[in-house]
Amino acid sequence: MKNSSLSIFILFLLGVSGYANAQELNCQVAVEAIQIESTERRVFDEMEVEFAKFLNDRKWADERFENNERINCGINITLESQPSLGNFQATVQVVSARPVFNSTYDAVMINYADRDFDFEYTESQPLDFQPTTFMSNITSILGFYAYMIIANDYDSFEKLGGQRYYEAAWQVVSNAQQSGYSGWDQFNSVRNRYWWAENSIDQVMEPMREAMYEYHIKGLDMMADNPEEGRTNILAALKKVQEVNRSKPRAIMVISFLDAKMDELVGIFSEGNMAERREVYNILKALEPAKTEQFGKILEN
Repeated sequence: MKNSSLSIFILFLLGVSGYANAQELNCQVAVEAIQIESTERRVFDEMEVEFAKFLNDRKWADERFENNERINCGINITLESQPSLGNFQATVQVVSARPVFNSTYDAVMINYADRDFDFEYTESQPLDFQPTTFMSNITSILGFYAYMIIANDYDSFEKLGGQRYYEAAWQVVSNAQQSGYSGWDQFNSVRNRYWWAENSIDQVMEPMREAMYEYHIKGLDMMADNPEEGRTNILAALKKVQEVNRSKPRAIMVISFLDAKMDELVGIFSEGNMAERREVYNILKALEPAKTEQFGKILEN
């Protein structure tokens, strides 16, 4: 399998450092504030430290994680404006990765851009979070992504294994419905936290989640020992994704999958049987016509 430029970006973003008290997540947080005019720059450094502690030191899952089992992830926050003191308008890139069996390759699981990342934060502010209550927008957003990262990871190791964490993410969405912050409702966008969580618990999307298990366990995790069988199983998983897309066209879960896996899929299917490669190309360009040129690399060799 060929390493992609996205994989290099992921390794840069995620880093290898962890926290001594880490639970399930090994999350590196970066806050970019070059567009904010402020003499009090230390609050931005504090955000990085406190947001990372919030994600890494809190126990999100029921199971006990060993140090080497923590999920590598990254949250890159770009502060775009500060309408008032302590109030920030931002965007964020959320990334997570999963190790592939018998290799040094980390597969990107989530590569998601959130443009509704508005929040309030002041220096030394406590970050309070309750799974069943809206406490603040920043902790709700961070908690939402913690659950989604864990759910995606679990789904890749066990069929529908992330169910309870998707349900926890949906509870966070439900808690925030009346908050007035953007990104939590179904009306203003078809690509936001509401719809990602809704897709995750929608029974129509279950074959998509099953495909993620087959893609990783029967596909990627087999590539080192049997690349031909691994590619065949990944193609079978893509056919499930295609069927889901026919039932629910342009669902955010499908689009997010392609955002995370595009470079990986090009790398996997730039080798092997040409008939299989052509079939994969046709599936992918139908799923995401805007990326036809990138998927065309599958047929170049």
